[in-house]
Amino acid sequence: MTTVITIPPSLDDQTFEQVVEQLAPLAPDQKILVDARHARWASPFGLTALLALAQSRAERATFAPPEADDTLSYWARTGFLRHAEELYDFTKSAPRTRGAGESSVLLEITPVRQSADVHDVVERIQEKSRNILSGELNLDPRATMGFSMTLSEACQNIVEHAGSGGWVGVQAYRWQKRLGRRVVVIAVCDAGIGFRKSLEGAHLAAGQRLSDRWDDAMALEEAVIRGVSRFKYRDAGRGQGLAGIRRYVGKWESKLSVRSGTARIAIVPSWDDADVPLREKLPPFPGAQMQITIPERVTAERAAPERAAAAR
Repeated sequence: MTTVITIPPSLDDQTFEQVVEQLAPLAPDQKILVDARHARWASPFGLTALLALAQSRAERATFAPPEADDTLSYWARTGFLRHAEELYDFTKSAPRTRGAGESSVLLEITPVRQSADVHDVVERIQEKSRNILSGELNLDPRATMGFSMTLSEACQNIVEHAGSGGWVGVQAYRWQKRLGRRVVVIAVCDAGIGFRKSLEGAHLAAGQRLSDRWDDAMALEEAVIRGVSRFKYRDAGRGQGLAGIRRYVGKWESKLSVRSGTARIAIVPSWDDADVPLREKLPPFPGAQMQITIPERVTAERAAPERAAAAR
């Protein structure tokens, strides 16, 4: 028997929880049909998370792509459909299209399996990111170098902690619903071992006793807030990527969120009053899913009416 997993019309880091809730009661080898026929939009997080979903299944899943031509065309331009065909059985043929070109997709969805992939990702996006960050988001030119570091460290997290491959996607768009400004969004998702197993392996190897309350939430707090790495006991110079990402998002009033297992932690900026720093006891989903949102910089005079408009 096949279970249908319904994809919401708008798929992002928040609405992906609806998908996880449907998956949670199912065994990994349960046959599923991921039904995206009525989807109209998806963020980089939504698309990379759908690939991680397929990666997490012991039984190859079936995928019903969007019915709307513009949605299907856009998903193809992001590179999602090409990678999804390697992981899912499609209910109908996916359209063939060339790369994203000069669209809002700064980086097509790209697999990350080894350090060489990370270097390739950063090289491919450097010039585009410089133009977007300075020209469209009005950020200081110094933000470009930090952006490359942030992208690199987010991808390197897959190589060093996932135990399996993952995907990265980067897009620029106007986030009208929440912010009313342009943003650049980095999404990095995998279905690997997750933060808890990665960190507890390091603790146990070093003879350290785990806390009685050790769980996914505590592991995320250690990694994201306290900068603890699985390399803490054997190579103190490695594994500081999340600390660097946290400094970057703080400097440029950006947002970082990381989901792993049954918890989600976020560095929430002042412009996002709808999110919370920590969510626990979520439906389980393997691996780690990260999103970094970098907003357009605006003057204080412009920010005030924008906040008022968003509140309405």
